[in-house]
Amino acid sequence: MRRPVIVRRAAIIATSIISLVPAARSGHELPVYPSYYPHEIEIARVDASAASRLISDGKMHAYVGPIAEFAAGRPDAINAVASLGSMLIIKLNPNSALANDQGSACAAVASILRGFRERTGELIIHPYPVTPLHGDYLYHADLAEAAGRRLTQDYVPLGGLKVRPEGARSQSLIAPDMLAKGDEWDAAVEEVEVSTLVSGASVASNGWLGPRWVRMGWFHAYRLLAKTLDDAGQRERVEAEVARLMAGSYENALERINLERDLVKSLTSRCRALPAGYTLKREYLNGEFSAGVENVGYDALEGLHSPMFLRTVKLKDFPWNGWLQLGIGTPAQAAWNPVAGFSDDFGRLMWFAIGDPAVMPSPYDANWIVNRFAGLEATPP
Repeated sequence: MRRPVIVRRAAIIATSIISLVPAARSGHELPVYPSYYPHEIEIARVDASAASRLISDGKMHAYVGPIAEFAAGRPDAINAVASLGSMLIIKLNPNSALANDQGSACAAVASILRGFRERTGELIIHPYPVTPLHGDYLYHADLAEAAGRRLTQDYVPLGGLKVRPEGARSQSLIAPDMLAKGDEWDAAVEEVEVSTLVSGASVASNGWLGPRWVRMGWFHAYRLLAKTLDDAGQRERVEAEVARLMAGSYENALERINLERDLVKSLTSRCRALPAGYTLKREYLNGEFSAGVENVGYDALEGLHSPMFLRTVKLKDFPWNGWLQLGIGTPAQAAWNPVAGFSDDFGRLMWFAIGDPAVMPSPYDANWIVNRFAGLEATPP
């Protein structure tokens, strides 16, 4: 475990507070408290193997990221939050005879999915790239249901398939008689962490987080499947649709929604590469009274690694402020500056604490919400 970094909010933003908040005189406190901000936040690099013990012992309030199992079972006071963790994709071998025909390709994918249903474990079968955890899922719900019916009911299972796993979770899902043992394989199963889908497209600069489409299901589908397209016409159509969405080249919300649906249809129109489903990422925090935390908000896509968590978490033994102790599994590697730095997981978490942006991503969609106060117009009863 490396030496922790302590974010002393009082010292860092004291000048801003003095300039923005009027002084409280005669011992009276201010009538409005902006937030439950802890006045000191400790972010420590902690191995996942030690995190469960530290949380159980009350030496850490929360761990940002997955952790090892609790040795003696999870205590009642330890709470879990779930967010989108990873997506599994089935990719046919372009050299396999099954990839030459649409019918045989879809039958192969359907057969692999049927095998997954018997060995799902933590996998949620969902053969569509926009999941219920995406804010724009309602725009795709009918397409997702149709994709599930088509791949589970319309094709006769194939025998003799050889499937190559890419990763430990993939290997646990494939039946032993389907595992490819050599260079000959019909399909591969790859697990893709959702965070890696958008890491190269996200921008964090001077407190601004974006662009807004990095949180959209259609963009995740594009990052997941675009690289698998082997048809030039299909690739050109997909890139044109993405360019229109990014440029806002549509007349109204209805046209935008239809364009997003058409994009995902283009990405999933052939069975040579399709999603198999998704997994949930579970993160843990101490909810013990009075040494734990409460009032915790988190993000459906990023879990505790989000501004929403640090803007809402409240320590139980303090009505406000206090000392918040967090752990994270990745070390600090990026530069520490607000313009081009804070781009790794550690740095972004620290910048969430001290950047204090005026608006932040909504926890369930791609919209923005006001960080502290909103102007509301009173209406007569």
